[in-house]
Amino acid sequence: MKYIGAHVSASGGVENAPLNAHEIGATAFALFTKNQRQWFSPPLSEQSVEKFKQACNNFGFSAAQILPHDSYLINLGSPDTEGLQKSQKSFLEEMSRCEILGLDRLNFHPGSHLNQISENDCLKQIAESINWTLQQTKNVTAVIENTAGQGTNVGYCFEHLRTIIDMIDDKNRVGVCIDTAHAFASGYNLIGEEAFIGTFKQFDEIIGFKYLKGMHLNDSKKDLSTHVDRHESLGSGFIGKELFRIIMHDSRFDNIPLILETPDETLWKEEIAWLKQA
Repeated sequence: MKYIGAHVSASGGVENAPLNAHEIGATAFALFTKNQRQWFSPPLSEQSVEKFKQACNNFGFSAAQILPHDSYLINLGSPDTEGLQKSQKSFLEEMSRCEILGLDRLNFHPGSHLNQISENDCLKQIAESINWTLQQTKNVTAVIENTAGQGTNVGYCFEHLRTIIDMIDDKNRVGVCIDTAHAFASGYNLIGEEAFIGTFKQFDEIIGFKYLKGMHLNDSKKDLSTHVDRHESLGSGFIGKELFRIIMHDSRFDNIPLILETPDETLWKEEIAWLKQA
């Protein structure tokens, strides 16, 4: 079964996210469990947690259909000691919030070397940060998102993600999220069935579908290999709609959250309906 949704607002409390997803016809959703522009937030109240769980139950959202995202401030590969410690502490808080909410995965951008350390050292630091966090939590899987390779971000190739996975102690609690716009901008051709087959053959050989815990379905405002992270509405960018039709008919993408992060929220209901019928 395909779980299709969008990154919906949790404004006013996490308990509002399931309703916001339901209202656009979603069978999956992503959310921030706290203000993504802040390092730390007050703990979730028992009332808010209970309302979130009840709303998920009412609208038929299981943990497997929900892909929470952490704060964009976090850099688990930071070369700066103070920045790294702050990122690790914030990431631990994010994982703990997911645990409290009964969620089983947390999606995050791996990190950046800031031109101060090598890519390999950055990847090693990210893995160490994940291991440190997993040791202090349970049940929640760390889901690493591929990047477009903009600036000094690592994670723009499948080999980077595999390198991190190889250094994780508990392989049962690590996974990946593939963002189609990021993959395309980083150099993976996704235009047409032949390109799709080739790209995901590489993905399966290097990483493996067993690690795929979610996807972000985005068209790209920028062309192939530009390394610029700019999302576009489905069919309005360089990738085009064919990719998303193919994904909808491929059982390898069943039973994971397939999340829109396209820029025009007013189109989400229409995009979700199209994906369901594609």
